[in-house]
Amino acid sequence: MRILKNIAFLFVIAIAIAACDRKSGTAEHDTTRVIKGLYSFGPEVHSFTDCEEGREYWVADSAKTLELAYSNLHFEKPYEPVYIEVECHFIKSDSLKISADYDSTMVVTKLLKLTKEIPDGPCNQ
Repeated sequence: MRILKNIAFLFVIAIAIAACDRKSGTAEHDTTRVIKGLYSFGPEVHSFTDCEEGREYWVADSAKTLELAYSNLHFEKPYEPVYIEVECHFIKSDSLKISADYDSTMVVTKLLKLTKEIPDGPCNQ
């Protein structure tokens, strides 16, 4: 009987741990926010610099509109910075990819603004 109680207790603990893991995984996606800064795109690098904090992020374009809008500007060379405003959330960068060199990965969910003209302020220094 004691073995049965121990098994039941372990089963309840395992379910509780699984439930906590699931909640923490979705919390990252629930913290969508609007962020502004400089975006650079090229064959090997997709990066964003938050002008207020100076932090750099790898960019994952889940909306599939950011890279297209950047390409439609027809730059002669890759990696030209543009000013963007996007809705996004942040996730931990994959340690096995180039994105591991960045603070985090910024997952863009909606493109709000993209322009070659970098506004006055911290982004234009």
